[in-house]
Amino acid sequence: MNNEYEQKTPILSFYSGGGFMDMGFEQAGFEIVWTNEFDETFAKLHAAGITSWRKSLGNETEAEIFNTKSIVEISSEEIINEAFPNGKPNFFGMIGGPPCQDFSLNGKLKGFSGERGKLTVIYLNKILELLPTFFVMENVTGLVKRKETSEFLNKLLKKVKKEYHVDSKVLNSLNFGVPQNRERVFFIGIKKNLIKGNTKPNWFPFPVNEQNINVLKEYEWGNMTPFGENPVKPLNLKIELCVESCLVSPENELIIDNAKEYFPLKPNLNKLLNIQEGETNRPSFKRLHRYRYSPTACYGNNEVHLHPYQNRRLSVREALRIQGVPDSYVLPSEISMSKKFKMIGNGVPVPLAKVIAVAVKEFIKAKKTSQ
Repeated sequence: MNNEYEQKTPILSFYSGGGFMDMGFEQAGFEIVWTNEFDETFAKLHAAGITSWRKSLGNETEAEIFNTKSIVEISSEEIINEAFPNGKPNFFGMIGGPPCQDFSLNGKLKGFSGERGKLTVIYLNKILELLPTFFVMENVTGLVKRKETSEFLNKLLKKVKKEYHVDSKVLNSLNFGVPQNRERVFFIGIKKNLIKGNTKPNWFPFPVNEQNINVLKEYEWGNMTPFGENPVKPLNLKIELCVESCLVSPENELIIDNAKEYFPLKPNLNKLLNIQEGETNRPSFKRLHRYRYSPTACYGNNEVHLHPYQNRRLSVREALRIQGVPDSYVLPSEISMSKKFKMIGNGVPVPLAKVIAVAVKEFIKAKKTSQ
């Protein structure tokens, strides 16, 4: 194989947030060479979290957001100059999850006409300007489930498909070891010169779990239980798929970073004691179940997740764990918890990002060795 492909493939990361998708790609052996995040506080959180995580692995490379401008203001020439000062390589990738609130089925459904929706258009345009070897785009399922947005998206993808073979699939993080029911759609694009001939539908080998099952339906989960009582753990249920695996005990709160960071409940909220363990079909103040998965982590505004059996909200560390983020990823105490929870909820679960990255890496490697 050409030495060019034996080296770590460089990645441009757009809408980087806390760097959860970046972490998955780094774990799979890629190298993040350029990042972009417009929110300055998120950029600080990203730098601290990724740097501490890398150092725990013996990598002393400090993380930083290379560009904090709005993606609307950044030219492709500027990106290339920052990412590749020695010239654009022949082989590199792009990853990103454009802000998705305008497509969320729980949002106002502004679609591509919304300010955030337009950022998806810009991301696809950047692909055609930069022409990476491959790209990954992640978004909420509302992007493909609503007829109006799906039709407009297909028009955008027609342009992209002149240069790339494109495939997509909805994946649930729960199927990949993350204790969270989080469905997202992933788009994979590979340059046509890497794949000879026409591709059949569903040509990309999207990852599946080892059992090749739908975890949500195949397992028996804990039953709703009055707060303060002890529910029974169903037989054969893997604890790593349960919220219990993410919780920090009171005696460990002071020795685990970010574990003591949680918003206090106001005294007049004693009525929350009436919310049962596992009562998550509420608009807010959802009490998680120790022997169930978490609903989609989307913290902020009125979305509040309560601890299963302590009368408090989840901590920053527990929320990070629900996103599959290692404890070595540490956030600064001086930055507001509101920002931390919002950033965490925006991220791609790290284990899900990793299996996507591995699938891309193995697919491209197979194509290169066959040529």
